[in-house]
Amino acid sequence: MGRCASGAHFKRHGRQRAVVSDTTPGNTDETPPDERDTGREGDSTRPDENEDEVGGVGTQNPRHDRITATATPGPLNSLQYWTDARHPLRIVINFVAVQVIKYSPVLRVKTWLLRRLGAEVGSGVSLALSATPDVFWPELIRIEDDAIVGYDATILCHEFLRNEYRTGEVVIGEGAMIGADAVILPGVHVGANARVAANSLVAEDVPEGATVAGVPAERVD
Repeated sequence: MGRCASGAHFKRHGRQRAVVSDTTPGNTDETPPDERDTGREGDSTRPDENEDEVGGVGTQNPRHDRITATATPGPLNSLQYWTDARHPLRIVINFVAVQVIKYSPVLRVKTWLLRRLGAEVGSGVSLALSATPDVFWPELIRIEDDAIVGYDATILCHEFLRNEYRTGEVVIGEGAMIGADAVILPGVHVGANARVAANSLVAEDVPEGATVAGVPAERVD
């Protein structure tokens, strides 16, 4: 992310598997051979299969592999240092443009402004009233042809956390539909012709053609 503050420290984030040992009092033997994990059908533990699955949206969800994390430069929480991440004037311009995008009744004005902010927006894209693109990093948004972003839905490309902030591209595939009041988190890819139900929190990738709902969103079709 060359747009971030110079000298910022970047690191990649991936999933980590937890290893749990048997600490039952009096149990000093290893797990019997017939119960050990061998990857055979019927084993209760199956390593490497769906280990990245969270929320049941897809079998593999690499959202966190796409996230770029930048360490907080001082002792306060990362939001206190937002001016190190983005120039204040840039945020003022983005904020004003996003307000017009939210409340303009003209769809072409919405998509034109979003492109001016650096987002990739295809043809036939519809942004409903109050649909809110990310203010800090709108250039990390890609909305493909004929997608719909519903009323009051939010597309987030950043997260300010305690000791770092994270950024990630959000992709909404061709013909996808994002329901009212849904929230799409950084790094999420919504597949072509997928559907996100109203009031959902999308924390993982949505496969092509799938329907997801809930907090966090899970596949329901």
